[in-house]
Amino acid sequence: GYDALQRLKREKGIPEAMASCHTASIAGYVVEGHVPVADIRHLLAERPEAIGLAVPGMPTGSPGMGPESEREAYAVFLIRKDGGTEVFTRYPAA
Repeated sequence: GYDALQRLKREKGIPEAMASCHTASIAGYVVEGHVPVADIRHLLAERPEAIGLAVPGMPTGSPGMGPESEREAYAVFLIRKDGGTEVFTRYPAA
């Protein structure tokens, strides 16, 4: 249940501030939250030394969270191996 998912997030190295509702693994990376497919493709093409990508929370207009025409501004973060983060992509408000 919930506790197992939280444990998985910690084991995969997802900082608490980057946590969201969904956790996935692809090609050795973690994808946390509503990350757009284009960003996942970019991650897999670039293959940076990183844990993966995250969209903290559940921003309106992110994939699966309502129409892009009502999108709130949000960022996709790259989670580095040391647990630090940096902005990977910014999506402006629609």
